[in-house]
Amino acid sequence: MHTREEKLEQFGRLLDIMDKLRSECPWNKAQTIDTLRPMTIEETYELSDAVLKHKEEDIKKELGDLMLHVVFYSHIAEEEGKYDVGDVLAKECEKMIFRHPHVFSDTKAADAETVSENWEMMKTKEKGGNKRILSGVPDSMPPILKAFAMQDKARGVGFDWEEKSQVWDKVKEEQQELQDEMDAMEAAEGYADKSVCAPSEDSSDEFKTAYYRAEEELGDFMFATINAARLYGLNPDTALNKACEKFRRRFTYLEENTIRKGLSLKDMSLAEMDAIWDEGKAKGL
Repeated sequence: MHTREEKLEQFGRLLDIMDKLRSECPWNKAQTIDTLRPMTIEETYELSDAVLKHKEEDIKKELGDLMLHVVFYSHIAEEEGKYDVGDVLAKECEKMIFRHPHVFSDTKAADAETVSENWEMMKTKEKGGNKRILSGVPDSMPPILKAFAMQDKARGVGFDWEEKSQVWDKVKEEQQELQDEMDAMEAAEGYADKSVCAPSEDSSDEFKTAYYRAEEELGDFMFATINAARLYGLNPDTALNKACEKFRRRFTYLEENTIRKGLSLKDMSLAEMDAIWDEGKAKGL
């Protein structure tokens, strides 16, 4: 491991590299905070993938890429006379000290749960900070993560089930409401297998109403399911990602044993495809 001096040296080296890139590289000189944003999102997801797969070398690389972006944004702001990386780091230090009075003052916290419960209330007291509990959840956050974050923030101020098992009644309630609305949508005038698109201008008012009611109930059901996952200590985003990867492995196996052998999936029965699917499943895919 590196010493504090070596770490600071490498951070200074990165600042020097960014200075040179902004002055001498046409591509880097052309970037703005708006052009960087989509690339930052991509880098964040690449880090997420590396973490999920526990690939340490990839994690190290992706952390470096994100660090570069922090320096990049700060450098652009410095050029515009707004702030620099020193302001960014100072702001973060001040925030962490303020939100951890049990570490940096005489306040005591018995356990991690107590710290978490105090966290959101501390944020509302910050100068220039979030004035509402849920205002810290970004609008652009992926919906599953957004639901999880909102529920967790509400829990931090005591808005939660008294017993986690109580959530199952809510999940069942939302499931039934979803099923009822989907049945109503299917029975609505103008319904003809609308599984791949939303209502159009030509759709009947009855179908439009039924469709959007079903959509709302689907959201409520997913929100309740995510809440159950949170209460039982599961991360729904991680769980769904693993389910997607499992589906990818098994469908790829199905593809390799059909399409690549000159067979057409469309000409096969579901039972025939299921047999190959189960074969892949039995192999641990």
